[in-house]
Amino acid sequence: MDLGLKQNWKQFSLLVLINAFVGGMVGLERSIFPQYAQEIFGIESNTAILSFITAFGITKAVTNLMTGRFANRFGRKNLLVTGWLFALPIPFVLMYAPSWDWVIIANILLGINQGLTWSSTVVMKIDLVGEKDRGLAMGLNEFSGYLAVGVIAFLSGYVANTYGITPYPFYIGIAISIIGLLMSYLFIKDTRSFVAIEENSNNTTPLKNVFLETTFRNKTLSSVTQAGLVNNLNDGMIWGLLPIILLQADYDSQSIGIITAVYPTVWGIGQLFTGKMSDVYSKKALLFWGMFLQGIAILIFPFTEDFIFMVTIAFLLGVGTALVYPTFLSAIATATNPTQRAESIGAFRFWRDSGYAIGAVLSGIIADLLGVSFAISMIGMITLFSAVVIKVRMPEYEESNSY
Repeated sequence: MDLGLKQNWKQFSLLVLINAFVGGMVGLERSIFPQYAQEIFGIESNTAILSFITAFGITKAVTNLMTGRFANRFGRKNLLVTGWLFALPIPFVLMYAPSWDWVIIANILLGINQGLTWSSTVVMKIDLVGEKDRGLAMGLNEFSGYLAVGVIAFLSGYVANTYGITPYPFYIGIAISIIGLLMSYLFIKDTRSFVAIEENSNNTTPLKNVFLETTFRNKTLSSVTQAGLVNNLNDGMIWGLLPIILLQADYDSQSIGIITAVYPTVWGIGQLFTGKMSDVYSKKALLFWGMFLQGIAILIFPFTEDFIFMVTIAFLLGVGTALVYPTFLSAIATATNPTQRAESIGAFRFWRDSGYAIGAVLSGIIADLLGVSFAISMIGMITLFSAVVIKVRMPEYEESNSY
């Protein structure tokens, strides 16, 4: 039993494929939910519409934290399979929900599903590949997940435009959840034993308190964590408010599906390249420029309704996110001892996915009080500030254990 991508390519490839199904569950809602809320439940308030993202973000954040802590105790595979069990009811709840409260329940289940499955696949891939190809591994993992988000977002938008907002788009979710569960149960092996192999050759100083070091004290870990939170804060805003802007501009479901799919698709494909870049180039530089590009792209969004320009901005936002996403996880893994890595990643993902809830609440309230354009501009400024924090606080790679 050896570490390495080449040595473990079969299990690694299966995990990449499974993470595509994980991402597909999120893509199911990505382009159609504002229209779904208005047509099925008559909900117009931005804050109310974004409440499903709030429920999803909080639940996923807490589940990430628990998954990180339980990964060594209960096993990665067991958590992965359990996550898929929570996915099975989701499309049925969305198809037959008698009230918006049931939609919130569906997104709580989705948050648990994503926290258990995505966190498990991340940790298992890091276990398998060792230090040399860690960034590449994370790039492939996030590529598969977010490419699937984009593809399913487009597909659900197309199906909704062709056959109606419900129930047909949610049939896709039934297929995704069943296939994901069966593949995880039948073909995936647990990877806990690989941690002991890497621990023998790793000299990283153990953290005294993993949660506090990841959140506040360690300069590398805390810098990465705040950027992760802001990244998902702006992603939660884009998820909720971008379709609203496009509806107000009289775009149909298919056009909304195309624009909202470009961002996660570029984000996904880009990570095929940026993951390996994080193994070679400065992680600090990749994080700074990625957050900076995101902030600029978001600030431009309110100033156009032109389809081509919207697609271009979504493309640039995807590039910026692709630069940071695999780098987040690679930097966290590099700065932590192998035995504490799952817990540190769990703490990072707790704060990162809290950004969904914070972004949804913040942008929803600001949008209702001051308008959608003002809300988007505020999120853009926060994203630029996060880039400055990376520039000022985060040490270079060689000093990753500095305080």
